[in-house]
Amino acid sequence: MRVLFFNYEYPPLGGGAGNATYYILREFSKIPDLKLDLVTSSVDNQCHLEKIGKNISIHRLPIGKNKRNLHFQSQKDLLIYAWKAYWFARKILKNNKYDLSHSFFTVPCGFISLLLKKQYKIPYIVSLRGADVPGYSERFTFAYSVLKPLIKIIWKNASAVVSNSQGLKELALKTDSKQNIDIVYNGIDTEEFSPVAVRPLRNDFKIICVSRITARKGIKYLIEAVSKLVANSSDVKLEIIGEGDEKVNLENLVKELQLEKFVTFLGLVDHKKLPELYRQADIFVLPSLNEGMSNTILEAIASGLPIIATDTGGTKELVREGENGYIVQMKNSDDIAEKIKLLINGKNLRENMSQKSREIAEQMSWKKSAKQYFDFYKSISR
Repeated sequence: MRVLFFNYEYPPLGGGAGNATYYILREFSKIPDLKLDLVTSSVDNQCHLEKIGKNISIHRLPIGKNKRNLHFQSQKDLLIYAWKAYWFARKILKNNKYDLSHSFFTVPCGFISLLLKKQYKIPYIVSLRGADVPGYSERFTFAYSVLKPLIKIIWKNASAVVSNSQGLKELALKTDSKQNIDIVYNGIDTEEFSPVAVRPLRNDFKIICVSRITARKGIKYLIEAVSKLVANSSDVKLEIIGEGDEKVNLENLVKELQLEKFVTFLGLVDHKKLPELYRQADIFVLPSLNEGMSNTILEAIASGLPIIATDTGGTKELVREGENGYIVQMKNSDDIAEKIKLLINGKNLRENMSQKSREIAEQMSWKKSAKQYFDFYKSISR
């Protein structure tokens, strides 16, 4: 079986969807009768060919990215990717016969799959990742109004439409209530991300937030919550890991609130160093306004951290209220501060939540996610 895979994000470019693609392809590389070509974006102005094992080929196409803009894809970036990926696909179709294509994101990738189906009779799968679903992001409100008819056509013509969480599925059904949508959850590597045997003894209380730094992640409300805790004599430290177009605004907010001693921006961190940073923290907080199925929450629960997060996307499938964390109101720094305070004062509570987080993580794996997708492939290519 041969599959043509589209995702404009792939590490080190992008966020959760790129990481999910990496882990799924790593599992696919263990399936000898599957060959797969991923068409993605280059991080510089050159084309690159990479391999995972013998059967996974990664084709990187230049779309104008560099080290300064890896984690924010503009509409121009997406248009350039769509144009180049489509013509590259037509090129490799001259030499290879594909059983199906698989697109992460309805647009632009699903549109490429739709064109290839019309022109070459290749069936396709679309994976919903978040921003490609109307209503997910305020930033794309106008784009959604224009693209919604096309999105419905892409879904209707797909052999399968797959969401990464129940919450995202429910949002997609608001666009087309008759659309059949399956769910394949993101997984987590529970060997790579695991709890520390003994929590380090420190005088401060360390909060970690790992996220693309954009406005929709709601990180400013977490910083405001830290300000409230500091004002009430709580000795907290917040580490923010990631890059994005909102970083300068957040750095200015930290200065305005005089939190330089309490909030640290670690920037983009090598993935291999992330497990240790999770292990050094006491809790994980992600006050996002929109998520599909957060990879960083998965990493945090696998690391045995209590979680504070907003009710969006797949949060309630990962965070069980009062068991391994708390669900907080969006854009509510008071609620975030209150829940952090409960965890600061509750050592036994933190330990119980830590154990529960790990139990939840152990029920999820990338191997399971990849198998579910491969089962879709087999059913479609028959």
